[in-house]
Amino acid sequence: MSEYIITGGKRAEGEIEISGSKNASLPIIAATILNGGTTTLYNVPDIHDTQMMFEILKKIGGKVNKKANKVIIDTSKINKYEIPEELMRQMRSSVIFAGALIGKYKEAVFSYPGDCDI
Repeated sequence: MSEYIITGGKRAEGEIEISGSKNASLPIIAATILNGGTTTLYNVPDIHDTQMMFEILKKIGGKVNKKANKVIIDTSKINKYEIPEELMRQMRSSVIFAGALIGKYKEAVFSYPGDCDI
């Protein structure tokens, strides 16, 4: 972790913007399937894992629209409960879709998640 050492007689003050959390965003993105409608998320980090989650949603019938610091996800037209292997293997976290799909459709089909050499 980085640290800042401030010396001198001046008070440190200012503002910083906190980035979104991957570990919070991924399960919320998967849970949009349970909503079965439109969900708006803010401050979702623009990283590989979130992009793969959006690709999986699109592949099974969802819509994802990104505008500035907002992501609008529409899962009302999801018509599949099978996650393609090529997307499943992109990241370990893809397995979190299983709970949402089983919760909504009582069934899920997916391969082993990827990105792990263990």
